[in-house]
Amino acid sequence: MDNQISRRSLVRWGAASALGATVFDKPGWAADSPTPTGAASSCVLLYMAGGPSHIDTFDPKPGRPTGGEFKAIGTSVAGVQICEHLPRLAGHMKDLAIVRSLTSKEGNHDRARHLMHTGYPPQGGVDHPAFGSIVSEARDTRGMPGYVSIGGPGEDSGFLSAAHSPFPVRNASKPVRYLTPAKGIDAQRFDARLALWRSLETGFAGRRGGPYAQAQRDVREQAVGLMRSTGAGAFNLDGEPDKVKEAYGPSDFGQGCLMARRLVEASVPFVEVTLNGWDTHEDNFRRVKDLCASLDTGMSALIDDLSARGLLASTLLVWMGDFGRTPRINEKGGRDHFPACSSVVLAGGGIKGGQVVGATDADGAGVTDRPLTVPDLYRTIAQVLRINADRSRVAPSGRPIKTVNGGNVITELV
Repeated sequence: MDNQISRRSLVRWGAASALGATVFDKPGWAADSPTPTGAASSCVLLYMAGGPSHIDTFDPKPGRPTGGEFKAIGTSVAGVQICEHLPRLAGHMKDLAIVRSLTSKEGNHDRARHLMHTGYPPQGGVDHPAFGSIVSEARDTRGMPGYVSIGGPGEDSGFLSAAHSPFPVRNASKPVRYLTPAKGIDAQRFDARLALWRSLETGFAGRRGGPYAQAQRDVREQAVGLMRSTGAGAFNLDGEPDKVKEAYGPSDFGQGCLMARRLVEASVPFVEVTLNGWDTHEDNFRRVKDLCASLDTGMSALIDDLSARGLLASTLLVWMGDFGRTPRINEKGGRDHFPACSSVVLAGGGIKGGQVVGATDADGAGVTDRPLTVPDLYRTIAQVLRINADRSRVAPSGRPIKTVNGGNVITELV
């Protein structure tokens, strides 16, 4: 389907607004915590939906029975090897920091996805906001969405305002629909229709009142602001030279990475690009080889492009997925869910590249050095993005919820 602003999104935004702050609330740092320091003004999350095998990507185990069919290759950093099907990223190793020792207990996709997007395990009574929504709340987006999700749903804003839920783009190769007035509707006619709509909304709110009516008005005003934003053209790749498009590769993921670069240039503070298909319980090696081709081309081109435009230092890149996958190769040639070990890759935003943090054992079955948790990761990301990790927000249930659920900064990275 073509990209469009869905009614489901509007309903979700409205419901969340009723439970959270006002849509345009941009709170500052908590009074009891110092303003954090960091280098990055934006973040691009490359999310590998389904859970990528750590062994078959950034933590190879050559010569071991668990290592599978793939070979390991050297990188631009002596002694560091990654999967043979990531040759371009191997050349970028000096820009990358690979964390090989992330561990969690969430082996269910839905629960793991929530954890990896929010830093919190799912808990009854609290709908935690995605970290992208936290970033959106903290930044002045000047008419653009604060959190855009390309190729996947992202994670919603939880108990925060609905304005900070992800703006969905299904396919980066197709322009997002309804960002401009309908054909034949000039500015004067559009303004007249807008004035009529506002009058009707005012009347409805006066009769019905309540937060839901206000939420609906706020969300629609936000949509009008986006339509009038000078940055809205970032959602259309038609103006990009063919050479640039080709550098990112033909896959939806690659073109999503290109859109992410355009959105960063348009001051969108958090962009998520999803690469689906990593739930490889069957035929793991063929499928991962194909996925790595899209990943290697798209992520490498994004690093090159951001660097050439002087944006890499201010843009944090994060690569991660639901969890790792089992060292054991099952009877269908696949690997199963394995939250005990997974890899995360970071670059840009002042991250110290050219290094590996943590280690797993010879078979990739357990963390042997520097075990790290998802809260550790998010506390580090918060510092890099100048987000107050200890700011406390009150959920609708009355519970105070901090931005980051404990954890410690991964000092090797920053």
